[in-house]
Amino acid sequence: MSCSSSRRGPSTSGGGDIAMKLATVNDGTRDGRLVVVTRDLSGCAPAAHIARTLREAIENWPAAEAPLRALSDRINSGGIAVETFDANIAMAPLPRAFQWCDGSAFLHHGRLMAQALKLDPSRHPSTIPLMYQGSADHFIAPREDIRLPDEAHAIDFEGEFAVVVDDVPLGCRAADAARHIKLVMLVNDVSLRAFASREMNTGFGFLHAKPASGFAPVAVTPDELGAAWRDERVHLPLSIHWNDTEFGHPHGGEMNFSFAELIAHAAFTRRLCAGTIIGSGTVSNVDRAAGSACIMERRAIETIEYGQARTGFMRFGDRIRMEAFDATGQSVFGAIDQRIVCSAHA
Repeated sequence: MSCSSSRRGPSTSGGGDIAMKLATVNDGTRDGRLVVVTRDLSGCAPAAHIARTLREAIENWPAAEAPLRALSDRINSGGIAVETFDANIAMAPLPRAFQWCDGSAFLHHGRLMAQALKLDPSRHPSTIPLMYQGSADHFIAPREDIRLPDEAHAIDFEGEFAVVVDDVPLGCRAADAARHIKLVMLVNDVSLRAFASREMNTGFGFLHAKPASGFAPVAVTPDELGAAWRDERVHLPLSIHWNDTEFGHPHGGEMNFSFAELIAHAAFTRRLCAGTIIGSGTVSNVDRAAGSACIMERRAIETIEYGQARTGFMRFGDRIRMEAFDATGQSVFGAIDQRIVCSAHA
């Protein structure tokens, strides 16, 4: 945490039950230290007197929510001094979680994949969302290098939105799932495409194809999104730059399955403990002018149009930046800005 000087928080709130932004600062521990962040992402205040970590806060949400919102109100109205928020030392908002379930809620993405790979579209009916259970024991920080063993594994990024839930009962219906959504986040779901087909064909699902995912520095309450949070969807474009060149800006509002429906799907045969993260899957739009949120989708479009893919996968030294902006141009979650580096097996 940068704390070279203290200052008053920005006067952007009229008081009341304000929405909030939360982040985790690296303090040398596995779960970091919880802070409440100002709406403009410039300042923050420690929240250890309420909950030491975001994991602790989400597990005790009925008790933690009101004082966290009150602290957010105070730092945004200038009621207390704030420290400078430094995203460079932020961890993923939840540096680790009990469960990470990633959906595929944008059917257009799946249809492109099926068309390019000449797959049977009837294998995946459009009435049931696809979902896999990924690694949740470690998430990559927003400015942390993505360490991978080999470029030949076909390194890809996937821009997604995600939600964090409190305790969800087994068999929760979609109509009841919305009230369990407590936070919204931005994700880079790192993928190694060279393993994907083989692992899917085994019937056991992903392992090597899905290393650790990365997250933007700030998690926000749904009401912080204002009109951009409707029907349990994030109605914002996701800006993606690969090596400083715009790759796409697809809109999150085109989700065919809402987050409530994804939660209900995940909870069909199990309860979900507080802190479970549910991902949207790759953000994808029918309008190709929006670009793509992953390399594989662009390659699928190229295969359909030209008979073969023209875009290669990521190389060591490449950078990926993802960010979502609100209607005023303000960054909502802060930016994911990560570099691909070699971390060869010993």
